Amino acid sequence: MKPIITLLLMLLLASPLALAKGEYMSQSAFLTQAFGESIPARQTLWLRGDLKKDVTALLGHRYGKIRLHYWQQGTTTSWILEQIGKERPITAGFVVDQQRIVQAHVLVFRESRGWEIKRSAFTQQFEFTELTDDNRLSKHIDGITGATLSVNAMNRMAKLALRLDQEVQLTLAHHQTN
Repeated sequence: MKPIITLLLMLLLASPLALAKGEYMSQSAFLTQAFGESIPARQTLWLRGDLKKDVTALLGHRYGKIRLHYWQQGTTTSWILEQIGKERPITAGFVVDQQRIVQAHVLVFRESRGWEIKRSAFTQQFEFTELTDDNRLSKHIDGITGATLSVNAMNRMAKLALRLDQEVQLTLAHHQTN
């Protein structure tokens, strides 16, 4: 009887951790939600020159990749980004239109704490947020007690998505004038 009670207690204590980690939305589901059934082709943005410097300044550290993939349809871009929360990467998707975030979703969460950022009550705060001239988010994002590092990672990814969208829109405008 005692081993059964011990096992049940272990399962009860471990279940919140099991629920915290995982894939909450697949890449294809995110892109379908962003663009509908006609998902545009994946494109590549290379991080070099001033953009690379801007990304490093925004994140407070060097970004680990030299290129990023995105999807674009008209003025709408979609980004799937990763940042470390406390110890493990958090994968999030952002849809940006007219230089404002219109959707933000946690796609994969790998940490044992801070999983509350996946809730729509948190991610909806990013909607209609812009990047200010001093590289801050235009809206205050309320934190979550016990999830500070995860919240900070989401804030960094939101700023990154907005800055990358700026770059894509500048390139698009340049090509249209030439």
